[in-house]
Amino acid sequence: MNRTEFIIATAIILFLAFGLGWFAHWIVSRFARVSGDMSEVDRLAQHLHEAEEARDQALVYIETREEELGTRLAETEAELRAAMEGLREARAEAEELRAHIARITRG
Repeated sequence: MNRTEFIIATAIILFLAFGLGWFAHWIVSRFARVSGDMSEVDRLAQHLHEAEEARDQALVYIETREEELGTRLAETEAELRAAMEGLREARAEAEELRAHIARITRG
């Protein structure tokens, strides 16, 4: 086999490989093609749109609820601080009264 025959044989083999690959691709694309009408695609698109709207509504609800709970938490913390301050003052007053009673009983 000389050089020219080798080049021709290689070219034929490469051409056959290309043809076989193209044919395999064509067969796979024929079987993988979506077998349905456009009404199915439209229905799926409508369901997707409804799901996106529901997700958006859920996000708005979550943000609103989070803001509401944050406000409620801030109010509760303020009430707790006020209650703790009142308790601190009541303890101080009770201690003063005990000291006053102790002074009266001693003297």
